[in-house]
Amino acid sequence: MPDSYSPQYVEAAWYPWWEQQGFFKPEYGRSSVSAPNPRGIFMMCIPPPNVTGSLHLGHALTNAIQDSLTRWHRMRGETTLWNPGCDHAGIATQVVVEKKLWREQGLSRHQLGREAFLQEVWKWKEEKGDRIYHQLKKLGSSLDWNRACFTMDPKLSAAVTEAFVQLHEEGVIYRSTRLVNWSCTLNSAISDIEVDKKELTGRTLLSVPGYKEKVEFGVLVSFAYKVQGSDSDEEVLVATTRIETMLGDVAVAVHPKDPRYQHLKGKSVIHPFVSRSLPIIFDGFVDMEFGTGAVKITPAHDQNDYEVGQRHGLEAISIMDAQGALVNVPPPFLGLPRFEARKAVLAALKERGLFRGTEDNPMVVPLCNRSKDVVEPLLRPQWYVRCGEMAQAASAAVTRGDLRILPEAHQRTWHAWMDNIRDWCISRQLWWGHRIPAYFVTVSDPAVPPGEDPDGRYWVSGRTKAEALKKAAEEFGVSPDKISLQQDEDVLDTWFSSGLFPFSILGWPNQSEDLSVFYPGTLLETGHDILFFWVARMVMLGLKLTGRLPFREVYLHAIVRDAHGRKMSKSLGNVIDPLDVIHGVSLQGLHDQLLNSNLDPSEVEKAKEGQKADFPAGIPECGTDALRFGLCAYTSQGRDINLDVNRILGYRHFCNKLWNATKFALRGLGKDFVPSPTSEPGGHGSLVDRWIRSRLAEAVRLSNQGFQAYDFPAVTTAQYSFWLYELCDVYLECLKPVLSGVDQVAAEHARQTLYTCLDVGLRLLSPFMPFVTEELFQRLPRRMPQAPPSLCVTSYPEPSECSWKDPEAEGAFELALSITRAVRSLRADYNLTRIRPDCEPQAPASPVPSAHSGTCVQCGCLVSFLPPTQVSWKWLTRPQAPWHQQCRAMCRRWPARLQGLVDPARELGKLQAKRSEAQRQAQRLRERRAASGYTVKVPLKVQEADEVKLQQTEAELRKVDEAISLFQKML
Repeated sequence: MPDSYSPQYVEAAWYPWWEQQGFFKPEYGRSSVSAPNPRGIFMMCIPPPNVTGSLHLGHALTNAIQDSLTRWHRMRGETTLWNPGCDHAGIATQVVVEKKLWREQGLSRHQLGREAFLQEVWKWKEEKGDRIYHQLKKLGSSLDWNRACFTMDPKLSAAVTEAFVQLHEEGVIYRSTRLVNWSCTLNSAISDIEVDKKELTGRTLLSVPGYKEKVEFGVLVSFAYKVQGSDSDEEVLVATTRIETMLGDVAVAVHPKDPRYQHLKGKSVIHPFVSRSLPIIFDGFVDMEFGTGAVKITPAHDQNDYEVGQRHGLEAISIMDAQGALVNVPPPFLGLPRFEARKAVLAALKERGLFRGTEDNPMVVPLCNRSKDVVEPLLRPQWYVRCGEMAQAASAAVTRGDLRILPEAHQRTWHAWMDNIRDWCISRQLWWGHRIPAYFVTVSDPAVPPGEDPDGRYWVSGRTKAEALKKAAEEFGVSPDKISLQQDEDVLDTWFSSGLFPFSILGWPNQSEDLSVFYPGTLLETGHDILFFWVARMVMLGLKLTGRLPFREVYLHAIVRDAHGRKMSKSLGNVIDPLDVIHGVSLQGLHDQLLNSNLDPSEVEKAKEGQKADFPAGIPECGTDALRFGLCAYTSQGRDINLDVNRILGYRHFCNKLWNATKFALRGLGKDFVPSPTSEPGGHGSLVDRWIRSRLAEAVRLSNQGFQAYDFPAVTTAQYSFWLYELCDVYLECLKPVLSGVDQVAAEHARQTLYTCLDVGLRLLSPFMPFVTEELFQRLPRRMPQAPPSLCVTSYPEPSECSWKDPEAEGAFELALSITRAVRSLRADYNLTRIRPDCEPQAPASPVPSAHSGTCVQCGCLVSFLPPTQVSWKWLTRPQAPWHQQCRAMCRRWPARLQGLVDPARELGKLQAKRSEAQRQAQRLRERRAASGYTVKVPLKVQEADEVKLQQTEAELRKVDEAISLFQKML
């Protein structure tokens, strides 16, 4: 066994062996997945990462939690399936391949053509698409890779087609022209989750793809519309941050109760550049207090304006094409790119004397997170999912308790979203993805008028083109030969196929053994940021298409932030690659990663400074086990995670402690050691043996309880405390004289207890730290010859197996621990690290309960591993309280033979100064808390912190006063 723990050594070979042996398959150890299992079934599907993706800390956290849960359920004997998969990531993948195509061949996808381009995408996927799977394996994720699915696989594609056709036939999917988030660079609609919101405090110049010069944002431009037919040259002032859109204005709105505009009812204003007048309309959405109280209305380019236009029957005039060039406008604006038009419109307003000024305006600019283009609201015919009824069913499932969402605080968000849901735009103007199985119908019959795109009657869907042709012929009452079909060029939103994932991966709509056994699933675990985009859609589509919920519980973990609580961002230089934590990286290595990123040169220097501040010496090698354990230890329900890499390093040291403890234990057990067939203690063990078994039983109870409640910090704390503070710091030290002593019966009993601690302790830790626990477990002898070959398929310790809770032994042993702590505290308080003061703990002479008669002996054992200290007992003849309570209380007031070892006068001087400072601090806190308005103005968390500080300061004062009294007696 190597002298010290090395993550690289330990994590090198176990995963391929686990995978080769089939330990991660639900069939392992049973005839089939459908074989009855009294322990139950656990099924969870992975949130499918993007095929273009690489590992980030969000993935690491998700997989640390999910794998820990999966391994726990598997070790409990349940039929366990954690199903892997990968998302085709329509926009992200197309962008990657388009850039590669241009870089290597100088071709655009349009020059190449759709079919040839798709061949290039599949080629890229085969070459690069498994990268994320390899990284997941590096994290130790115990997924059944034989069941891995890709959302563009034939099985999943068939499910997507079936779902679309079914929903279209029922009228749930329909065609409509509405405003969408449009990326002019991608020439596609994008979903809300693909829109980043950049907050501006005022005038800001931003780089926009396709423009050489930066574009101005965060400025409110005011201009005047002249009132039509006004003899006094009356005008109405309006303001906008997107002055170019005034070319699409169709009205001016004011509040119905605004007294300033009551005289303008029924009147219009004149558009200065187009030949139309704009009616002045009255609508309650207008804020009278903002600006002049008059608002320009552009229904084709603003969501609020669109809704106003719908209420008032206004025409929606689109003034931009898919590339963002102006259309349906007069020269000189016609054909201008939108932000060139911004300058031209502003100049024209000034020329006509209608410009009234500009001012800084805090605003949010929507950016496409793929292309970094400014998102434009555009009217486009698209496919939509009618969500109202499905959302009601999803909301009701949570209300009834059929679906549990944890932490429960997210249930309010769930209901709010479901109650205010809008129909879902599911079409994307891309080539990579599931092409929409809908066809536009043209009928060569004079009796049938030609259709228009938004008219749903002229669209049919089909699992095949032949099925669509048959539907169209029946719909229009003509023979099939008079029908021609043109399939929609668009593809479906990636979230549509992801919404089917829990049942499409199991073969739906076809019946299969996996579908019957593993659907509905048990749990969905993911980040709370995609509660609506993914979780809600899975629930809605699952209920609609299968009649059942896709899972029974949803656990939402927090978002990972840096050590300072900031959101991780490349521009801040605080993004941490999990592989850098696992393997370690130098500061220069971190800098090099920035140079290979998409950051602007100006942002690179800022990011470098951030890296230098947070990681001046780079990131040390921590290993996978430490990273997993640390992430789970951080995961407090409902709170974001402020990740400090130094804490992860602390868990790497913990791994080293496990290594050294096991190495010591193996030496202590000896080569000829044979563990007893069961873990039950034989005969009467010593007090310390009983104590460690009791503490182990408590760790087992807390671990199982924590896993069941998704309270991961409770589990990691219980296991960390047992191994470090109880097994290593106490029990192993107490064993040294026993194992080297002459009492062979006591030594054998201690060895059996030690083996039980290692066996159970490693099994407890295995879900969090699979690599190091497997390495150490394989070095232990087995209780039975037919024991499982791997720790990951060995049974998880349960309270019924470890029923060794012994409060009496714990109470008795606490005396020994109290003495240890008291001696250490005294030596530290008085800086007695190089001398041997005599100490006299007081204990009752009689009656000592027989169950505790060995306590004093154990005290001698414990003190023996302290720095050299002489301990002698002073027996009391008349105990005034129960034995344990009295001993513990006296340990806290230990008199020590300090005369001659310290200078009382000098110590009194230091204590007096300490007392004065503590008094001043306490007084400041009391005055602060007594100040007027404190309970109202000061945040509750700060008030609680002040109270804790005051209590600590007052306790320190009492301790100092006791010490002063002691030294005054020595003068």
